[in-house]
Amino acid sequence: MIIKNDIPILEFDTDETAVIMPTHANLNLKLPKKAVFAFLAEHIDEYAKTHNAVQVGEFTSATKDYPIYVINHNGEDVCLCQAPVGAAPATQLMEWLIGYGVQEIISGGCCGALTDFEENVFLVPYKALRDEGTSYHYMMPSRFVEINKTAMKAIEKAVAEHELKYREVTTWSTDGFYRETKEKVTYRKQEGCEVVEMECAALAACASFRNVIWGCILFTADTLADVENYEERNWGEDSFAYALELCLDAVIRI
Repeated sequence: MIIKNDIPILEFDTDETAVIMPTHANLNLKLPKKAVFAFLAEHIDEYAKTHNAVQVGEFTSATKDYPIYVINHNGEDVCLCQAPVGAAPATQLMEWLIGYGVQEIISGGCCGALTDFEENVFLVPYKALRDEGTSYHYMMPSRFVEINKTAMKAIEKAVAEHELKYREVTTWSTDGFYRETKEKVTYRKQEGCEVVEMECAALAACASFRNVIWGCILFTADTLADVENYEERNWGEDSFAYALELCLDAVIRI
């Protein structure tokens, strides 16, 4: 049933089926229950090559092919896949993974600091402000979406075992990388957002709709804390490899 609205993005259809479903290709593919779906670029492929991962499939998009690996981590099979940047493509690929068997997912990636965080600080979002479009196809309109508590507990266990300090934060998920205006940054900070990224709200909404577990580990990269002096810094490069280890350790603790 469509719940109609004058604003199209605020309309929501409660029907769980669609004209095109993630498994419409009917591939002979059965993925492990657990997955690390991470925004960690070439580090995913490098890790797969050096840790005896097996490529079991491939997701083909209009612009790139994404290898799908299975790796054994501490005795458990885990699906390992690079996540594309942006709410819509990331959700499309996560839907595909879910369709072929994934049920417990940990993502990881960098974020922009809105407050005075140093670079390479690890954070765990507990809710995301929905300033992107994709989440509205999976969840009734609301200002925030909460992150799955089971996933958060697993992340907290893994981080504690690494003796790593971290903070729980509210994140601002936005589609508009070049529309983070000074006034909007100030407004989001007043709402309690401490970091900004592009996918958390959408992935959390999708996971809730599909009744799977999803959580995320973030680390700080660039900073918008001083809107008069934006700094790219080093895009959190020093944390990419470590974040992947944290994601793997967290997902097997769900």
